[in-house]
Amino acid sequence: MIFTQPTHYSIVAGHAEGYSSLNAFDQALLAAGVGDTNLVRMSSILPPSCQRLEHIALPYGALVPVAYADMTSSVPGEVIASAVAVGIPLDPTLPGLIMEHHGVGTLADIEAQVREMAIQGMAYRNREVRDVVSIGAEHLVVNHGAAFAGIVLWKL
Repeated sequence: MIFTQPTHYSIVAGHAEGYSSLNAFDQALLAAGVGDTNLVRMSSILPPSCQRLEHIALPYGALVPVAYADMTSSVPGEVIASAVAVGIPLDPTLPGLIMEHHGVGTLADIEAQVREMAIQGMAYRNREVRDVVSIGAEHLVVNHGAAFAGIVLWKL
């Protein structure tokens, strides 16, 4: 089996300019600390009792489960942002919910929206929320820019 249930998570974000949109995205991943791994995009559930770490040391080339939002643009002067939020349940035996959002606009607007999405998602699951944790990145595009935010899951 490739994946097991993660025990820890970390929230990461980065933004960058690049030679192309793909280069900007790659540099945003490096800025977020996940650029030398193989990200495996996943849906949006935080396992029960998963503990937050400020930083998870990821081995080079590791398959890393991550829920993420990303935004690239090649429109000079455009402000772009990406953000993620996780609703942490009051009951630690229940899973939490991760939401992702990106768009043209400020980080304040994008992050406010994704935090509300997490709250609403927990509400229709009938789960009381202990906390909502979020992170995001904003970028003012010069030529080719990217903004990235993610929730990295890992088993220690």
